[in-house]
Amino acid sequence: MSDIRSFVDTIFDELVSIRRDIHAHPELGMHEVRTSALIRSELEKMGVDEIRQPLPTAVVALIHGKKGPGKCVALRADIDALPVHEETGLPFASETEGIMHACGHDGHTATLLAAARILKSMENDFAGEVRFFFQQAEEIGQGARQFVAAGLLEGVDRIYGQHVTNTLNVGQVGIVAGPLNASCDFFRIDVKGKGAHVSMPHKGVDALYVASQIVVAVQSIVARSTDPMESAVVGIGKAWAGTQYNIVAEEAVLEGTVRTFLPEVREATNRRLTDIVEKTAEMLGANASIVIKNYSNPLINDADATKEAKLVAQEIVGAENIVTDYPKSMMAEDFADYLPHCKGTFVYFGTHSNKPGTDRPNHNGYFDIDEEGLLVACNMFVRYALYALGTK
Repeated sequence: MSDIRSFVDTIFDELVSIRRDIHAHPELGMHEVRTSALIRSELEKMGVDEIRQPLPTAVVALIHGKKGPGKCVALRADIDALPVHEETGLPFASETEGIMHACGHDGHTATLLAAARILKSMENDFAGEVRFFFQQAEEIGQGARQFVAAGLLEGVDRIYGQHVTNTLNVGQVGIVAGPLNASCDFFRIDVKGKGAHVSMPHKGVDALYVASQIVVAVQSIVARSTDPMESAVVGIGKAWAGTQYNIVAEEAVLEGTVRTFLPEVREATNRRLTDIVEKTAEMLGANASIVIKNYSNPLINDADATKEAKLVAQEIVGAENIVTDYPKSMMAEDFADYLPHCKGTFVYFGTHSNKPGTDRPNHNGYFDIDEEGLLVACNMFVRYALYALGTK
């Protein structure tokens, strides 16, 4: 254990350098061309056994233990950035206008590269296989399901992922079995009315008015159609309608999201949403259609894998720094899409300190992390892999 910690400390400056390089050159989901090329280059320098690019901007690396065949564990980091303008003023701030690593994926990627280097150096000490998933497009809910569809989870016994958080201090780890992050469904509602001059509203059907009634009516789903002991969010974040101030709007469009923790609540919420949209429009003389897209499943940590992660974290940060009541979040995380196919767990590691910016929330232009938190994350990647392979 002390040897792993010493190795992590030794390569910390390099880990930080890679993180800052990635931070300065952010790329959106499905466009991570430079990032994936950098990942391949770093893996090649390590002499990693097998490097694949199964999807255009994703990288998968395999390290085989020299003690022979055994179990297989996958470690996952997301690599994409966000359409956020950076305001930090850091020396390594984004050089790409309007795009920023405002969610910490730069740190995730650099940390997994460091873990690969450590595990490569230890290949004579373990049996089995470690797969390193450098996954694209987490922010748009597309990457994990593409990995699953490509068969990359086949033969995997455990999958482990982790995420920075400013809700925990450096040195703390949040580990919880069961539901942790909500599902994410996107919806678009198209309302069709009939145009007319505003002075003669009776000759038209006001799509804007109909859309407004839908916005109000959908609030009843959580308030009156959801078990108060369960959780759900129905939010509409975008709306537009009409073409001119003096014309009854002929068309209106609403876009929003549904978030839930349980599959049955998710199904009931989406069904009720569809009913309200269609029947409200019909009642008011308009036509409305709704399209719902599944962006991410609810993230439900496996009990066995979570117990293993706690044992590992206890060795790294001590039991007193493991937060087992870490709060559930209505934010989505597409790591969830791996869990129906493989036992796994997802944990949060603290990056908050008195360093400026580390108190800012994710997806914020001033967001930053205390890079000391990456030391814990790297140790967690390495130690969980060894534990899952039976090398304790």
